[in-house]
Amino acid sequence: MRAILLTREEGRFRAELTDLTEARLIEGTPGADVTVAVEYSTINYKDGLALTDRAPVIRAWPMVPGIDAAGIVASSTDPRWRAGDRVLVNGCGIGELHWGGLAERARFRGEWLLATPEELSNRQAMAIGTAGYTAMLSVMALEDHGLRPAGGEILVTGATGGVGSIAIALLARAGYRVVASTGKTSETDYLHRLGASEIIDRETLTAPGKPLQKERWAGVVDSIGSHTLANACAQTRADGVVAACGLAQGMDFPATVAPFILRGVTLAGIFSGGCDTARRARAWEGLTRLLDRTLLDGLTREVALSESFAVAREILEGRIRGRVVVDVNR
Repeated sequence: MRAILLTREEGRFRAELTDLTEARLIEGTPGADVTVAVEYSTINYKDGLALTDRAPVIRAWPMVPGIDAAGIVASSTDPRWRAGDRVLVNGCGIGELHWGGLAERARFRGEWLLATPEELSNRQAMAIGTAGYTAMLSVMALEDHGLRPAGGEILVTGATGGVGSIAIALLARAGYRVVASTGKTSETDYLHRLGASEIIDRETLTAPGKPLQKERWAGVVDSIGSHTLANACAQTRADGVVAACGLAQGMDFPATVAPFILRGVTLAGIFSGGCDTARRARAWEGLTRLLDRTLLDGLTREVALSESFAVAREILEGRIRGRVVVDVNR
């Protein structure tokens, strides 16, 4: 089986496309009880970090990266799954602690898997992937806080990225007025097609700002972090909610408590890697119900397994629009 393998020996990092034996695959994820013939995976921001060794994403060596996978069960000793079942997995430590989806075959624990919704092909499931799943968790956080379309405008930062693109599409489909923040003015038409009502320049958010600013947003989906997140919180209306799910600008949060104690703003952290099965299933049901599959296909680019290395660099340089699906069998 072909797979991308990441190794670190004597402090030297190496990423290569190689052939692995079935025995090596079994060793890669101790305790796994389901073997999946992977059809598609994706390249997310975290995968980009792992493939380029830009951040300490990998926590066990050697590692097959890929925090998403969709395919067909080849064999299973878990009674929940049988050969021939279509399944997907995202998060759960794969591609970080356990061997992941950038391979032709993978072994997973049965509790990590979800049945691929009947309405979605395996390719579409990976076009959604962790990015779309994170976007849906962010929308759920807004709505669980009580936000509804009549409540006001929603800001989405990092609008042309995977999380941002799908968040805009989901929110617009649900009836919200969405304002998209981007540094790519050339993508205005793309963002309007997704459902954004207004486009603003990200430069209005990236510099240090006042602790409290003019109230505008009823809710925010932020995948950028740092000053962008701080300014978004400072501009959020009383009792609004900010879903924080990324760190493209930085991991720091140079803010004060003012929005939280003077306006009652809620900062909701989105952790896509460790949700329980019920919440994961709820998110995928929402994605299946709300996301326009034609729109999804239009924002998706497909690449071969060998192209993953180049795509990883592109995503870290901010040159990816929408989603990238990896056909691991070509």
